[in-house]
Amino acid sequence: MSKDDVIEFEGVVTEVLPGTTFRVKLSNGHVIFAYLSGKMRLHYVKVYEGDSVKVAVSPYDLEKGRIVYRNKN
Repeated sequence: MSKDDVIEFEGVVTEVLPGTTFRVKLSNGHVIFAYLSGKMRLHYVKVYEGDSVKVAVSPYDLEKGRIVYRNKN
């Protein structure tokens, strides 16, 4: 298994936490802890409560993820 093997989920941000971290409810009903990816921080992409996002989750730790895309509403 390589470093790039991630599982991607669609979800909705339910809570905004300090330090660009978020609680995200995934499409399968699970709630995970997610942080903003480096590219999104670099380009000042804002993520608010209620936004639909794409989250990359490692198969080793299914409780944490990285927000890699914010869907346009």
